[in-house]
Amino acid sequence: MKFFIISLSVLVMFTACATKNAFSKFEMTEQEELSISNLQSSKIMSGTVVKGVLSAVYLNEVYPNTFTKQEYFLVYLYQKEKQEMYNPNLLDDIKLTLKLNSQLPLKIKQLPHANNYSHLIGMQNDWNRYYLVAFEESTSNSLSLSLESGQFSSVALIYQKGEQ
Repeated sequence: MKFFIISLSVLVMFTACATKNAFSKFEMTEQEELSISNLQSSKIMSGTVVKGVLSAVYLNEVYPNTFTKQEYFLVYLYQKEKQEMYNPNLLDDIKLTLKLNSQLPLKIKQLPHANNYSHLIGMQNDWNRYYLVAFEESTSNSLSLSLESGQFSSVALIYQKGEQ
């Protein structure tokens, strides 16, 4: 009986010290793992009514050698009642704005459903709209991304720079 208890204790100690993580059972690239750990979503609310979903991946953490001078996000947006997003390259009165730390984006590029970053989010569908969004480089280590309109808003997605 003593031998059994000692063996069981040693076995538990060695299996508890394994070097596995949540991704060890999946076949993923490093970028896909970083993308999943940087993916955040928020409901777009008007009062108590859900109007859509905002999801974003902080690309500076996924591709640190590619995205360096500005803050880049892969954003995908679902809205029940589609509205166009503010684009700094166009002069229009669109009120749907994406903001990072209360600042408007420098560039927004709408992407097709199948794009260079599709593998990072693991799903593509016709009802989401996909955007590559660039903001001015932030001096703060805390980044707060939110979608706003006169009628609704999302809860801020909070990212920490340099956590990966």
